[in-house]
Amino acid sequence: MKGFNELSIEKLKAELDAGKISPRELIRKIKKRVDSIEPKLHALNRETFEHAFNDIDISGSVIQPFRGIPYIQKDNICTTGIPTNCSSKILDGFVPPYTATADSRPTEAGFSLIGKANMDEFAMGSSTEYSAWGPTFNPFDTSRVPGGSSGGCAAAVAAGYAPLAFGTDTGGSVRQPAAFCGNVGLRPTYGRVSRWGLVAYASSLDQIGPITSTVRDSAHALSIIEGPDSRDSTLVDIPKEDYLKTIENGIEEMTIGVLDASNADWVDDRVKTVFDQNVEWFKGHAKEVREVKIESFDLLLAAYYIIALSEASSNLARYDGIRYGPSVDFAGDGRDVDENTASDLLDYYRKNRSQGFGSEVTRRILIGTFALSAGHYESYYLRAQKVRTRVCAELGELWRNCDVIINPTSPTPPFKLGSALDDPMDMYKADRFVLLQSMAGVPGISINGGWTDLDDDNSTKLVKSREKNFFGKPVKMLPIGLHITAPAFAESKLFQAARAFEREHS
Repeated sequence: MKGFNELSIEKLKAELDAGKISPRELIRKIKKRVDSIEPKLHALNRETFEHAFNDIDISGSVIQPFRGIPYIQKDNICTTGIPTNCSSKILDGFVPPYTATADSRPTEAGFSLIGKANMDEFAMGSSTEYSAWGPTFNPFDTSRVPGGSSGGCAAAVAAGYAPLAFGTDTGGSVRQPAAFCGNVGLRPTYGRVSRWGLVAYASSLDQIGPITSTVRDSAHALSIIEGPDSRDSTLVDIPKEDYLKTIENGIEEMTIGVLDASNADWVDDRVKTVFDQNVEWFKGHAKEVREVKIESFDLLLAAYYIIALSEASSNLARYDGIRYGPSVDFAGDGRDVDENTASDLLDYYRKNRSQGFGSEVTRRILIGTFALSAGHYESYYLRAQKVRTRVCAELGELWRNCDVIINPTSPTPPFKLGSALDDPMDMYKADRFVLLQSMAGVPGISINGGWTDLDDDNSTKLVKSREKNFFGKPVKMLPIGLHITAPAFAESKLFQAARAFEREHS
């Protein structure tokens, strides 16, 4: 329980199975750690330790493979009896009457929920600064962001709260924070994991995925949450896979594609240095490494945001202050109209939504509504969908000659708190490398590719262990993410390549 990278599902399961620690003792130790760190980190919107203790007591002698191992859910994944607020005032106090499939399955396997993680409001952001409950801080340097929108999940796993957190990934919201916090973040193929019980942002893009400390743990987590669910019509009916069967097979027979945008002038030099070393490693271990190109890559950013924001405008229309969250009053009793009272129904909607939504969510709803409007639908939304179709076709051609594709997860190291708030485009551009997988519906994984040394000379080098960084100590290094992409439903290849790199760099 000493610090970073000390927790993994496999290690804890071995200790629990051997009787070295009991489930209740483990949760008590975790709670002690959370109590000491959480005031400085703010990774959780709420702790659920009593819920975890109750689950352990109720399960008693029931045989569950992962009984007592702690996990965390992002605050937009519904949990029965536990508030799910999406870090938004408009859902303040909302308690779901049902549980998401991605929460019921870990519980059935014996995992114990210890908290709901902070996030950018309605998953709209890349820094976890757009939260009604305040920002989460990066555990390696609390003056920096943990990424987003699943920043609370990534920071909590990095700080040793739990070996597993489930986040959501619309345009990189699992993978980018995993990169900023030195974790493993997986976006599964669209249609592999049920979205039942996920509060929607953009329905054709949203996916639930795990954030873990190791690649093997990521494979365990996916095996737990994947599979048929009659309540989600977007699921593809395919057999579950045993990812651990091939995860150690190596990459000697693989052809690795290197996305040529990795060397673009908008990529930070520190990221380039680490990534170039990653490429050299693959050249020494894979069958072949070749540069690949997506001709439509420069169109991805605009097309993604048009589609995502359009769907967000539609999905968030339901939040009107009537069915969810706090609301203003009607002034029908003769009172003067002020910010807490409405003169009519239209004024009621306007004030509820203005007070309930933060600035970034409001901006995205307005842009999406504009893109879907009668005079602009064909110019924006329809053209963006055509770009999406073109990107899918181009990516499909690349799989003829590549097993997986690599690139940096983010074009920059973790950036300073507040540095991207004045110009939202700066934050949107940070998603460039993680949009391809979202638009094409293919799986992607971010693993720790190395570390950047932030000494005065800004030199960059790879180091083997995050143990050089402990929470509360002077910061010397920040993590840099390596991203790997595979064809649809080829998560086994993804894990295989990621694990091969991890074996020699952890």
